[in-house]
Amino acid sequence: MSLRRQCELAGLSRSGYYYEPVAESEENLALMRRLDELHLEHPCYGSRRLGVLLQREGRAVNRKRLVRLLGLMGVEAVYPKRSLSRPGEGHRIYPYLLEGLEITGPDQVWCSDITYVPMANGFMYLVAVMDWWSRYVLAWELSNSLDSEFCIRAWNQALAGGRRPLIANTDQGSQFTSEAYLDAVESAGVDVSMDGRGRWMDNRFIERLWRSAKQEDIYVQDYGDGLTAQRGLTRWFGGYNTERPHQALEYATPGEWYHSPESYGAKPAAWRW
Repeated sequence: MSLRRQCELAGLSRSGYYYEPVAESEENLALMRRLDELHLEHPCYGSRRLGVLLQREGRAVNRKRLVRLLGLMGVEAVYPKRSLSRPGEGHRIYPYLLEGLEITGPDQVWCSDITYVPMANGFMYLVAVMDWWSRYVLAWELSNSLDSEFCIRAWNQALAGGRRPLIANTDQGSQFTSEAYLDAVESAGVDVSMDGRGRWMDNRFIERLWRSAKQEDIYVQDYGDGLTAQRGLTRWFGGYNTERPHQALEYATPGEWYHSPESYGAKPAAWRW
């Protein structure tokens, strides 16, 4: 049996199978984990403020080192930046389509995002595709590199359920502005929407998903390798979708809202941004 087929049967990406501890010192890995925790608490803090917080904890870290590690993690402070309307060189940048949009049911908007995943002996990256209205996670993927391939796999996995959204919303990260990713979305007949650069609140629900996943599972389990993380996150996302009640969803689960909108979604007021 080919390695590709083995990975498919195990529900593991090939990049996850080949995952090896990243060549960073234990000190840097511990620092990156703490930076990830601080970024969840203070998403608007840049390297200078994060450096101050670390110094208050007794960690003497220079800013050049912080900037390098934050870049490696794919972490960026959230604040309005200059020339926001200027597209990145060589990339198509799409408008934000959710302004004033009334979202009244599932499959109107799917959102995607990437987050850093600290592990006991290294780190990986996690991408998810989520239905905005119900917070239902349609698909997710782990990778040991910040390329567009694992984002495309997650997108195709979400479409494999037989449903598709009207709009796909992401940030302006290089993975989501790559030609391969945009072609995968548009070939499904879906409109592309992109957040204003630095506007964390544009993708607020998936950011809350990351907070829950990290505080309830990733930080607690401290996974040592990609296969263990794949298995553990499979359990967590399964429980999130089908067992975890949400106050904003009238204490129903995301799965109940997504699959039975006539029973749950008709009661509360529609989401409007």
